[in-house]
Amino acid sequence: MSETVGEERLSVQALRPGMTADDFNLFHPVGTRVVAYPGFRPDVVRGFECPRLETVTRTPAWTLGDGEPVVSVEGYAGGIALTHIDLITGGAS
Repeated sequence: MSETVGEERLSVQALRPGMTADDFNLFHPVGTRVVAYPGFRPDVVRGFECPRLETVTRTPAWTLGDGEPVVSVEGYAGGIALTHIDLITGGAS
């Protein structure tokens, strides 16, 4: 997916710090357009190439045993922490 004019990326945690899996699922159904950062966010670790996936969610979010809320996205095996997810809003796909 490529970004189009008028799109914005909004960090899930910036919108609502401490968002739970249930909160995420309430407002963001499967198929929600996102940018996912598996491993680490570019604003946390500087100077390293940060994997970045423009994709959609493929499952509802769930909570791991340690309490971390995660979601699965197309193109990546396993869950990605909601702190590593940006929502893509606006624009045309």
